[in-house]
This record gives sequence, structure tokens and C-alpha cells, in this order.
Amino acid sequence: MSIALVFPGQGSQSVGMLAALTARYASAAQCFAEASQALGFDLWRLVAEGPAERLNATEYTQPAMLVAGVATWRAWREQGGAPPCVVAGHSLGEFSALVCAQALPLEAAVRLVQYRGQIMQQAMPEGAGAMAAILGIEDVEVQAACAQAGQGEIVEAVNYNFPGQVVIAGHAGAVERAMELARQRGAKRTLLLPVSVPAHSSLMREAAQKLAARLDQIEVRPPVYRYISAVDALEHSDPADIRATLVRQLASPVRWTQTVRALLVLAPTLIECGPGKVLSGLVRRIDRTASCFALEDPESIAAAVAATAAATAPGEAHV
Repeated sequence: MSIALVFPGQGSQSVGMLAALTARYASAAQCFAEASQALGFDLWRLVAEGPAERLNATEYTQPAMLVAGVATWRAWREQGGAPPCVVAGHSLGEFSALVCAQALPLEAAVRLVQYRGQIMQQAMPEGAGAMAAILGIEDVEVQAACAQAGQGEIVEAVNYNFPGQVVIAGHAGAVERAMELARQRGAKRTLLLPVSVPAHSSLMREAAQKLAARLDQIEVRPPVYRYISAVDALEHSDPADIRATLVRQLASPVRWTQTVRALLVLAPTLIECGPGKVLSGLVRRIDRTASCFALEDPESIAAAVAATAAATAPGEAHV
């Protein structure tokens, strides 16, 4: 059976996440040890014990979630899970996908995403930016609401999560105006998200250029598995192209609906590597027939390994 691996981004973190998984799989625990050495502090202790305020700070969330995804992938392989034919990630999850595809070294990647979190936080004063989820109207209606709400400020659609859910980001006042206009256009719900960084909006362009300079110092290799970026739902394999895509990603929308559809053309089963089940929920909203497993603990990994192995025809090799 061909499988696709997908990796979540910020928002799925919690204090105590992956405790059972790292206790069971030495490869997962080692992943956190390697990252801690690279970062110069005990990342696993922060994940295991908190405090939540520090874990939820962007510069700590990003390395924590990157390593959580990679640790889950390593546990999957240690349990006997098949290698994927393709990988992808939602926002920050793209970095986890590239580490697992051996395009980025883990140690360099965790330092890179910590820096990414710092420059994103520095891009706007605290409270000046905002993000909100808009539910229940077409993408074009959300885009129209954003265009009308700008009034000299920035507000843009930045996450196309599934048909009927779009996340917007920009200046706080413009986001509030867009939420009201979206309700007038028939949105069933608008929800202000608990973040102040307008991620994936054009307000991140300066941060993206800083990221480009840092990326130039890191070795990027061709991925050993096919890699589809959520920037454009297209495959990227050339190291220079991957660098450019990661830079572009910071100030570009996450096109998750398109990405999932592209993945399902290549693999009938998606495996979510990391804490929570956010991506599994989105996948089922995009395609109700899709097979998707969320890996969070030894039991869910064992069940997913058994299910995917059982679905492999006799004599069929894993891709």
C-alpha cells in the first residue's frame, strides 16, 4: 500500500504530548535528545513539564512541533511502519516533512525553525496582528470580505484548510472588520484565534527575507521521498527550489485542500505524524472517502501499522 505522511504545525502542541510514545520508542526519545543538544536547552523537559506559556511561545513551539513530528515518524518506522511514497506538512509541518525525507538535517532544522519563530514574532508589535477562522462560506466570499476590509491595512486569506474553512490574517483592526463583513456575507461562524503573529500573510515578507539568509547557510539535499509543498500543492525536489519554497511559504497562503487532493492521487492512505488529530479531521472534510490515521501513542501506531500492512496485497512491496 502506498502511504503519504502529513505533519501538523503550530496549534497541536500541549504540555505532556508524546509522553507514552517516547517512553516506548527509543528512536523517538533520541530524537528529542539530538534536538536538545542542537538547541542548547532540554527541549524534552519543556515539552514534558512546561510551563505552557513557554511552550506556546512561537520560538519554542516551532522546534517542539518539528521534533514531535520527526519523533513520531521514527517511532512509526521502529514499529515496522512502511516508508511513504510522498510527504507534506501544514505550515511548520513542512520542515518536519523535509527532515523525514532527509532533505534537511534535524539539528540544523530545529535551529532554523527556532529562528523562524523569533523573526515571525519580531515582525509585528504584540497585539498589532491577528488571525481568525471563517467558516461556512465560499473561498471567494472570504477573499472579497478581506479586500473590502483592508482600508489601507492588510488582511488576507492565509489558510485554505478545507472547503468552508479559511483562516485570515493581517492587522488586528482589518481582521476584525473582515470577520464582520464575512458574517454579513453568510459566514456561519467567525473565530478570533489566540495568536498575534499574522502568519502566511504578506506582513511576513521581511521575516521571509531574513529566513532566506539563514537558509543559505544550511545544506539542503534532494528528498528521498516525494515532497509536495502546501504553498502550491506541487512537487519540489531541487534543493535550490526547496529553499525558495520555504522562504515563499512564510508569506504565502497554506493551500491545504489542494495539497491533500494532490497527495490522494499518489497514495490512498494518509498518516498524520504528530500530536493531535487536526490534519486527520481536515483530510476527512476534504475527502470523506480518504483513509487517514493519526499517530499519537504506541496504540495508535500499532493499529495503523497493522491496518496498512493488512491492506497490502500478498507479494506487493511497500513503496
